[in-house]
Amino acid sequence: MGAEPQETPIDMNEVKQSLLETEPSTLVTESISLPSLDEVEEIIDYKFKNKDLLEEAFTHSSFMCSFSYERLEYVGDAVLNLLFSREHYFLYPDMAPGKLTRLRAANVDTEKLARVALRHGFHRYLRHKKRLLEDQIQEFARAIVDYDLHSNGLIDAPKDLADLVESIIGAVFMDCNSIDIVWKVFKGLLEPIITPETIQIHFNTQLHEMCQKNNRTLKYVDSWEENKIVDCFIDGEFVGRGTYNLRKEVAQNRAAKDALDNKQKWMVLREKETADEQEEESPTSQLSEEESEVNKQP
Repeated sequence: MGAEPQETPIDMNEVKQSLLETEPSTLVTESISLPSLDEVEEIIDYKFKNKDLLEEAFTHSSFMCSFSYERLEYVGDAVLNLLFSREHYFLYPDMAPGKLTRLRAANVDTEKLARVALRHGFHRYLRHKKRLLEDQIQEFARAIVDYDLHSNGLIDAPKDLADLVESIIGAVFMDCNSIDIVWKVFKGLLEPIITPETIQIHFNTQLHEMCQKNNRTLKYVDSWEENKIVDCFIDGEFVGRGTYNLRKEVAQNRAAKDALDNKQKWMVLREKETADEQEEESPTSQLSEEESEVNKQP
């Protein structure tokens, strides 16, 4: 093999700088300019018996080839979910199924897996002719520097990167036919693994739960198609705004975060309104009690 194994984890600032310094012309993905897939075996510390699986795992459908990684991605998705289901089942014997599901989802979602691909440089070996992907990777590399573990839905991760990780997992499984070997290969590569202590709930979910708990009415006003903006209203009052050019869901989640950041303002206002209402009702209630006492007198 011609390359030395890469150390992990890689400094994400170095990844960002490397991508930003890359000339656009060098990002045109032609097979003649791509590094050898032998280097991937060094990165993951696994030697394929069937090298065709390795080539298939790194071939995007845009490469105009007779095969792509989509079938291996399908296998890898199932294997990865099974691996985390088994791992969490034994690690957290008292955890309820709903919380186990949420924890597994956090470890296999698009952003988490896209980070894995970027951290280990898997994207450099992908055979594709999808020009927009390079721009998406650069934008993603810039964005994640602000979030150590996960953005919690505030940025848009390139799905192709996540799919690539799943296809590599699928390729290793099909090559060795062993769940245990796959976990041994990928457990370290998937670090940092999200735990019950580090898991976060999407801001949109947090806001929905808060409104339900406090009997508040939540509504999003969507003008994303016109100006890439989603506004958030609670009980008819404007409480937050989110913008994002690439995906409406991210803009909505940002609006929810903005509302949560401002919750002291609108929660206190609502509490004051409730107190005023109770104060207004109080004299009537007191009068009613006095009348009742009078009626009881002979």
